[in-house]
Amino acid sequence: MATDFTEETATAAVVESFEKTPDPRLREILGSLTRHLHDFVRDIEPTTQEWEQAIAFLTATGQTCDATRQEFILLSDVLGVSMLVETIAQRKAARKAATDSTVLGPFHVVDSPPRELGDSIDLLGTGEPCVVTGRVVSVDGMPLPGALVDVWQCNEDGFYDVQQPDLQPLGNGRGLFTTDAEGAFLFRTIVPSYYPIPTDGPVGDLLAASERHPYRPAHIHFIAGAEGHTPVTTHIFVAGSPYLESDAVFAVKKSLVEEFSVVHDPARAAAYGVANPFRLANFDIVLQSS
Repeated sequence: MATDFTEETATAAVVESFEKTPDPRLREILGSLTRHLHDFVRDIEPTTQEWEQAIAFLTATGQTCDATRQEFILLSDVLGVSMLVETIAQRKAARKAATDSTVLGPFHVVDSPPRELGDSIDLLGTGEPCVVTGRVVSVDGMPLPGALVDVWQCNEDGFYDVQQPDLQPLGNGRGLFTTDAEGAFLFRTIVPSYYPIPTDGPVGDLLAASERHPYRPAHIHFIAGAEGHTPVTTHIFVAGSPYLESDAVFAVKKSLVEEFSVVHDPARAAAYGVANPFRLANFDIVLQSS
């Protein structure tokens, strides 16, 4: 290992220090991280004050995390890293025929309550009524009975339950469903709103400094999985929602934009157990065999 630490010898010295790392993948990651990070520092040549500001920013990001908020995931999201990881993973897994994956987001932080098919995940009785239907199938079109479908969404004002513990009961907007013999699922909810990601922390400061808006288009989150298949983390986005073209976390894919059609049919509304008129969205989830 070099003892004369200079701009020219710095990277090699640090990479060499990791050469005895027993795990080869960890050794590869640490070496690549060092090389890219050192190139970044050489490129921008930060002042000591800028370095201190960067350390303070990362420290504040960690300090903002708690049991109901993950600021580092939010930072990963707004930098496009979360979606890049998802996109690479989908390509490596050759899941081209499967449903597109997208970001987990910072609010999947509690266990979704198990619910029966047809139940409502809206515990407040407010907002525009909506029914979501779909099937979980394999890439060959075969239904996957007993698949688990985990869903979560914000309320009509753009807030998740964990953001408003005094206004929303824990579990509002969340549900864990099991598909029937045909691989089908159905739940009642409300049409979610577009909303800003949290801006009262370091990530919000970053967006303000770069004059970027914090908004996400209206969407419902899904995680679907079945035995013998690779699970998928995804969304459906409400067609026509603001910010579909400029999602703050870069998560929109055209294949995931769905019509939430207006249905004016008292008989169908009664059959679903919702007020008339209501919105109806259908989302079939295709899983790749593992």
